[in-house]
Amino acid sequence: MVQTMVNLTEYENRVLNIIKAKFGFKNKSEAIKLIIQKYESEFLEPELRPEFIEKMRTRENETVVQVTDFRSHFGLDENV
Repeated sequence: MVQTMVNLTEYENRVLNIIKAKFGFKNKSEAIKLIIQKYESEFLEPELRPEFIEKMRTRENETVVQVTDFRSHFGLDENV
């Protein structure tokens, strides 16, 4: 296990305490772990997630449609 010293503002410390209390954590380390897990699931590259890899594997078997004129195929205005 790695130990890290973190400098927080008073506001950040209050937010961390609120998360700790809301989820019934015993210490702030558990609250920080939750924040890291949420950050990872929302902001890291999707190709790192197993569900993205599975989604792409199913899509690689789909049929391909050839489009010669993109604008007319999708009904887009010529002036845009």
